[in-house]
Amino acid sequence: SSALMFCRSFDVNLRAVLQVSQIVARQLIARGAPGAIVNVSSQASHRALQGHAVYCSTKSALDMLTKMMALELGPHKIRVNAVNPTVVMTDMGRVNWSEPQKAGAMLSRIPLGRFAEVDDVVNSILFLLSDQSAMTTGALLPVDGGFLAS
Repeated sequence: SSALMFCRSFDVNLRAVLQVSQIVARQLIARGAPGAIVNVSSQASHRALQGHAVYCSTKSALDMLTKMMALELGPHKIRVNAVNPTVVMTDMGRVNWSEPQKAGAMLSRIPLGRFAEVDDVVNSILFLLSDQSAMTTGALLPVDGGFLAS
């Protein structure tokens, strides 16, 4: 049912992140250790995409959770950021975006003219986890080839 899918989407995209983050943050705080958390959001948190009402809503909620966690965990020297990728060429991404008309419509809105590869997202996450981003918290980093700029 649609109610079940609604709940499942929020469970996976929001509640699971909150629960895992609470476990990690509590352990870091107990040890007095600084840390960094990076949530995997989506460009869909910033743009309404036809047929994706629930997905877009879960990712918007995740963006706000990221900001709230940054606010609340900052005093404990724990940074919290998110990456917001476009379509990523995972196995699922290849299946869902193999239809040329569907892919073409999205690609036409991406100035760099391609979907993201897994490494594009991984490298952004590694940056946000590293000391190279020591003054960055509560940020939402597009990894979208310019989709949100277009």
